[in-house]
Amino acid sequence: MKYSEAKHGRVFVLRLEDGEILHKTIEQFAEQKDIQSAGVLLVGGADKNSELVVGPEDGTAENPIPMSHILQNVHEMAGVGTIFPNQEGQPKLHMHMTGGREGSAVTGCVRRGVKTWVIGEVIIYEIKATTAKRKYDPETGFTLLNP
Repeated sequence: MKYSEAKHGRVFVLRLEDGEILHKTIEQFAEQKDIQSAGVLLVGGADKNSELVVGPEDGTAENPIPMSHILQNVHEMAGVGTIFPNQEGQPKLHMHMTGGREGSAVTGCVRRGVKTWVIGEVIIYEIKATTAKRKYDPETGFTLLNP
């Protein structure tokens, strides 16, 4: 385990509107408000044709190939994530959400494009006084958090 200590910053309450793409809208807001690091909560609706990353095809592969799942209809959604700067200093969202509809559910990463259906409620809890960043790890092929 690796860790660092940080302090609380500002808190933002957002309402995403119909058709907005989750990760793009949140990252643009973070950039506008100079939010480098944060915790993020989400509730609302995900529109049909939203795309989630739902795991690697083979968890033991040297270069994992991500699997995608496209929502065939509107789903209720709940998500949690973090914002930390990438190697270029841009704030990047890493969020996983669960979408449910009529007794079935799917969970995955929103980075492929989840479109808001009618409303998305987001709370961003800014984290200050941290040097944590996302950095590409050649061993795993992932951009990992380095606290």
